[in-house]
Amino acid sequence: MPDHLTDPRRPWKTAFLAGMASYLDAAALVTSGIAVGGYYAAPLQLGTGTIGSLLGLQTLAFAAGALFGGRLGDRFGRRTVFTLSLVLYAVGVLLLLVAAGPALLYAGVVATGLAIGADLPVSLTLANEEAPPGRKGTVVVLSGMLWLAGIVAVLTLSSFMGARGLLGGRILFAHLLLVALVVLLLRLSLGESAEWTAARRAADARPKAASETVRFGRVRELFRPPVLHALLATGLYYATWNLGANTLGQFGTFLWTTLADGEVEQFSRLALLGLPLGFLAGLAFMRVVDGPARHTWFAVGSALIVVAWGLPALVGPTRFTLITVLLLSGVGNAFAGESVYKVWTQELFPTLLRATATGVTMAFTRAVAGLAALGTPAFALGHNRLFFGLLFGFTLVAAVVGLVWVPRLPQAARSDQPVAPKAHRRTPEDHSPTDPSASLA
Repeated sequence: MPDHLTDPRRPWKTAFLAGMASYLDAAALVTSGIAVGGYYAAPLQLGTGTIGSLLGLQTLAFAAGALFGGRLGDRFGRRTVFTLSLVLYAVGVLLLLVAAGPALLYAGVVATGLAIGADLPVSLTLANEEAPPGRKGTVVVLSGMLWLAGIVAVLTLSSFMGARGLLGGRILFAHLLLVALVVLLLRLSLGESAEWTAARRAADARPKAASETVRFGRVRELFRPPVLHALLATGLYYATWNLGANTLGQFGTFLWTTLADGEVEQFSRLALLGLPLGFLAGLAFMRVVDGPARHTWFAVGSALIVVAWGLPALVGPTRFTLITVLLLSGVGNAFAGESVYKVWTQELFPTLLRATATGVTMAFTRAVAGLAALGTPAFALGHNRLFFGLLFGFTLVAAVVGLVWVPRLPQAARSDQPVAPKAHRRTPEDHSPTDPSASLA
């Protein structure tokens, strides 16, 4: 009998501990932005070029980690990958905590980027696969709530701890290290995904003669319809939406202090105003995400995000427009953005390609964001209206993809679904992408 039937608490424990990857991802992103772009900048004499390269390299490292971590999770299991990745994360944060110069900063951002990149797609897949029937979207949205909680924790610390310079940055990184170690110890009590285990056993039990038929555990299947269409749609959506979100997360403090003449603590406190709204909106979305109302809520969230980024593009980056971006996008992202993207990745890809596909789209998204981050400080200072105009355009593209393209994609069958009986002998052509047995291959 499935574990979630014998112990109803296990799926939610798994969802929480796996979802903490999102907490650590968001917390690392915001902490690096505040510490490297704010607290560490003057004492360590970090110029705009160094700040951009450090934050951009962290994002590119995330891309590499997601690409390989997702595939390793499909091949060797979810539990092994998310345990080892969290060990690497703790090491990277420790380097950032004790850094006294650029060398350790570069090593730290690469280690944390690789670790969280490998952790996210695998942890997300584990939580979804262990969720009770009819609640799979709910546990995925929970990871989005934890992503928001990571931001809240970091902004709260930076707002009220009163520390300056190196000490301020070290306190923020110490928070990441403590949470990572606690989560690592608790994760050791989790078992492997039952759905992945069943799919892997079925694939290994296939006779060699069946290897020439469609096997959805092979990477090449990512590049064949309909899986390819899902890969392109989710990758394009996540990448275009994330450019704005990543800029706000990594460079929000930088934009506020340089373009609006504000202070680090002031920005953190103002950002906290919108987070309770986003959190409440996320709780409401958890109640509808597994039902037909999801599309309507997604449309509302997309509209809020587009309007948010349209204001600084039209009016310019002022304190008012930057605060508006924080508030409107904070609510909009609860119904759209990363939360819905994560739900889509779990619905559109078969079991033995689920983490791989999620890792590929995450890698593409973070690679785009990382390359953009390399030039963000200089571009934002020199061409701020064009800079925000491009971000507005990308969010508009994301809204169109999510509203028009994604709803037309077929969902993949899961290995925990029963196989419908056939009146005739199955042939290779019968292994269509919507065939439940296809996800077992």
